[in-house]
Amino acid sequence: MSTTPALTSQALLLLGGAVAAAPIFKRLGLGTVLGYLAAGILIGPFLHLISGGEDILGVAELGVVFLLFVIGLELNLGRLWQMRRDIFGLGTAQVLVTGGLLSAIIYEVGLFPWSGSIITGFGLALSSTAFALQILEENGDNNTRYGQRAFSVLLLQDLAIVPLLALIPLVALQKPEDTTPPYQDFAVAIGAVLVLVAAGRYLINPLFQILARTGAREVMIAAALLIVLGAATLMQMAGMSMAMGAFLAGVLLAESSYRHELEADIEPFRGLLLALFFMAVGLSLEIEVLIEHPLLIVLSVPLLMLIKAVVLYSLCRMTGSSHNDAVRIGLLLPQGGEFGFVLFSAAAAAGVMSQTDASILVAVVTLSMALTPAAAMLSRVLMADTAKEDEEIEEDFEGAGADVLMIGFSRFGQIAAQILLAGGREVTVIDHSAARVQQAASFGFRIYFGDGTRSDVLRAAGIERAKIVAICTHQVEMTDKIIDLVQAEFPNARIYARAYDRLHTLSLRARGVDYELRETFESGLLFGRRTLEGLGVSESQAQSIGDDIRRRDEERLALQAVDGITAGRHMLLFKPVKPEPLIKPKREAASTLGPDEEIAAAVARAAGE
Repeated sequence: MSTTPALTSQALLLLGGAVAAAPIFKRLGLGTVLGYLAAGILIGPFLHLISGGEDILGVAELGVVFLLFVIGLELNLGRLWQMRRDIFGLGTAQVLVTGGLLSAIIYEVGLFPWSGSIITGFGLALSSTAFALQILEENGDNNTRYGQRAFSVLLLQDLAIVPLLALIPLVALQKPEDTTPPYQDFAVAIGAVLVLVAAGRYLINPLFQILARTGAREVMIAAALLIVLGAATLMQMAGMSMAMGAFLAGVLLAESSYRHELEADIEPFRGLLLALFFMAVGLSLEIEVLIEHPLLIVLSVPLLMLIKAVVLYSLCRMTGSSHNDAVRIGLLLPQGGEFGFVLFSAAAAAGVMSQTDASILVAVVTLSMALTPAAAMLSRVLMADTAKEDEEIEEDFEGAGADVLMIGFSRFGQIAAQILLAGGREVTVIDHSAARVQQAASFGFRIYFGDGTRSDVLRAAGIERAKIVAICTHQVEMTDKIIDLVQAEFPNARIYARAYDRLHTLSLRARGVDYELRETFESGLLFGRRTLEGLGVSESQAQSIGDDIRRRDEERLALQAVDGITAGRHMLLFKPVKPEPLIKPKREAASTLGPDEEIAAAVARAAGE
């Protein structure tokens, strides 16, 4: 152990703490965030196995940078427009009213000066996205009215962290060595934003088109990291926060065809570094401060949760929510959030508050998060027993993704997408061909570059929010691989699949897909009907014949699923005839079948398509 570098030892301790704490706290219903915090507190302040949590926190803040980038990627204009009333109405009101009220109380009590009161009040106004979404998902309430409104409030709160982080340098005391006038700093910041916007508009997409054609995934990952860290560093050099730079980069790429691939590539780094950030917050926590101020912390936590719950309930009722929905939202979001850790740590580093004060606030937020499951259960007691309060929202609800996730966009998928779009449904399309993505995007399709055989790409593309997953790839092996992945990783997904031929249809049915269709079946039926009409058969009679063929085909498939591909031959429609070749063959072909049987076998082979 003595020969092991200190850095390696610390990394092992942090990884071991994360691996041990996260599943335990997840099983207890407290969430992984509290698990990481507890692991950090145990390793640092209690056992003193690692010191210098502030140094680790500096590196771990990259997790927040990546988180803001992913949030920016999710904020395409279409999604914001669909949720605009709840996001910018209810969400904005919640942040302003709660933040203003808490800031006023903190200032009047004399805990902080006005600058610290504003940062503290608005930091405590933010709720925990990780906790709230976990509770919604576990209860199956993502698609309820109150779940939709709660998500909108959380989304606005995630957006609010950007201006709050930008506010810290403005309220902090200017450093003595900083002799540049404020207007010059502002001009530099605006210039950096313009450079970032220009790069996002004219450089990044062409770069990814070139890289995607190489087919090297590691190059795409490197490019994603380069963009995030480059944007973050640019904004930091301009005097703004790294998180703001990453957020702006994400927003600029929200409409990019490579958005979902980027999100999937960044996700492992984001998750790991964010876990490290929460552990570093625990490492830097001053236990002595908590021991010295137990009464302040114990009184602050219930007061914070009560104020937030009352404000949320009142605002929800004023904006049209029922009593039950308002109660559930109020008691789902009364806690402090993980972004409070970010804000308070940044404020302490900028001198807006002391590290002691930051530790007290981190303790308040942590305890409020721990009490969230109990608050959510309390909502069931306070709800009125009225009918239809818990019904799901309408089928056209589009809270955070498209109705249909289509994988593969060759000719079959393009035609199917036209029907869906004409029916007023949103369709998110991913395809692994960079050339096809570029071509389809030029026609206005909402298509993204991505590998449909990767679960992280499917998750980034919104498979957990899609009502139907349409698998329209043209290779049998690829289709089967995606179906197996979806059924294993997302068992609740409804799968509609493109089948290659009759054998593939039987295979897909055995896999239990919700719907399948042979790629040439309907077009062959239509071609045959039109040919009959060209020979003088009436349109209604040709339609009846086509319907009968479709019915017979379905009955044959049912038999073949039980008895094998050769079953149901008696249901084929054919009239054995003896062909008369134009040139008499020189010798008779050897065959064990008679002429009628040979023709029947040929028809049966053709019918297997």
